[in-house]
Amino acid sequence: MNHNKDQRISVLFMLYGILFCVCLITANVLETKQISLGPANMTAGLIVFPVSYIINDVVCEVWGYGRTRLLIWMGFAMNFLFVAFGAIADWIPGAPYWHGEEGFHQIFGLAPRIAGASFLAFLAGSFMNAYVMSRMKLSSAGKNFSRRAVLSTIFGELTDSVIFFPLALGGVIPWEEMPSLVITQVTLKTLYEILVLPVTIRVVKFTKLHDNEDVFDKDIAYNIFKVNEL
Repeated sequence: MNHNKDQRISVLFMLYGILFCVCLITANVLETKQISLGPANMTAGLIVFPVSYIINDVVCEVWGYGRTRLLIWMGFAMNFLFVAFGAIADWIPGAPYWHGEEGFHQIFGLAPRIAGASFLAFLAGSFMNAYVMSRMKLSSAGKNFSRRAVLSTIFGELTDSVIFFPLALGGVIPWEEMPSLVITQVTLKTLYEILVLPVTIRVVKFTKLHDNEDVFDKDIAYNIFKVNEL
């Protein structure tokens, strides 16, 4: 198989990148709604946000950490643009005849504190997920994909939640509630990953065969800023 000598970006990688960005932006909008599933309360972003970690797993498994690093920064940039344009539109006064100002502000008037916490948590969690996937693939010689996918998600989601909730909601919700909130989010998102794992496995197999790729990250620099190293 091709071990990452060809730096051309495949059509499948491009499609996964588009889906990755769409999921991140959609999660931003859905986060504005609080939902209840049985005894658990959470944001509606749970519907789509874990998909970004699944795509992260697929890209890292097939093309390696270098391409995943590019994907994460691309998602960060697109998400930042969405939030920035939404904030500008929210800041511009609405027309006198328009009566949707309050609803629009609830969706796009993201507080700087929450936006900053979200961006930082996304980067840390996504790179943790990719790093664990990459290192475990090397140590297992490419075996046990299911184990790698689940464990990388646990590490990634835990990193994301441990950073986001204290930074975004510290002082807003009681500190003693923080551990249970983090555990609930990580548990539910990991269960999501496990439920769709059969689909993820099939997508990985199809992608490897289609692109003739199965990269092992030997002697790679894990510096998150070396985006030019594919």
